[in-house]
Amino acid sequence: MRTIVLPIGPPGSGKSTLCNGLQQFMNAINRPCSAANLDPANDNIPYDAAFDVRHLVNVEDVMEREELGPNGGILWAMEEVEANLGWLEERLDECGQPELTIHHMAVPRILQRLEKLGYRVRRGSEEQ
Repeated sequence: MRTIVLPIGPPGSGKSTLCNGLQQFMNAINRPCSAANLDPANDNIPYDAAFDVRHLVNVEDVMEREELGPNGGILWAMEEVEANLGWLEERLDECGQPELTIHHMAVPRILQRLEKLGYRVRRGSEEQ
């Protein structure tokens, strides 16, 4: 079974740093690993991203076009990702969002879809 590690937390909590470290570790032990950016507002990616959701939707573009603030832009962008899950599926076959998205239904629905595709999804709030 394929596994996805999806760090979720507030800005600056180390999500990208974790992805970078995991990618370096997996490469060091010669295990396949693809890291991707699923944060449409992240413009500082320290790892080699297999794909970047900003190619589908970018928060700055959304904020300008829809006349939204940062929070509205992020929520709108996550709904755009949810509406285009085929785009995400294609990229997953080839190869962290601010805390407010945790409570928005687009993220759980995206995770549920990933589970239906056969990915093992662990949420940080789940007990072992």
